[in-house]
Amino acid sequence: MPLQEAAFHILVALGDSDKHGYAIMQDVADRTDGNVRLNAGTLYTTIRRLLEQGLIIELDDRPDADDERRRYYCLTAAGRREVAEEASRLQRMLKLAKAAGLGPRG
Repeated sequence: MPLQEAAFHILVALGDSDKHGYAIMQDVADRTDGNVRLNAGTLYTTIRRLLEQGLIIELDDRPDADDERRRYYCLTAAGRREVAEEASRLQRMLKLAKAAGLGPRG
């Protein structure tokens, strides 16, 4: 089943390093040149669902001792597979659109 857009962006944000919620929000905005901005409600609702699905875990140890209230999240092997499968699905869909003369060229 396709990942929701917010879930896809969160998993991608965690692909290169563990992050806390606000850092995930910033990463998504940066990677999308500000075209996608997750609000706190969407972020934490989606994080809760990803935790339940075992696609991410909450870390017991905090990489930064800057604020003990921050919760850090890590991508699991299942999460890595899921986001890779979704990226492949999107790539196949783009190929179909291009073949039909739709979408970006190149």
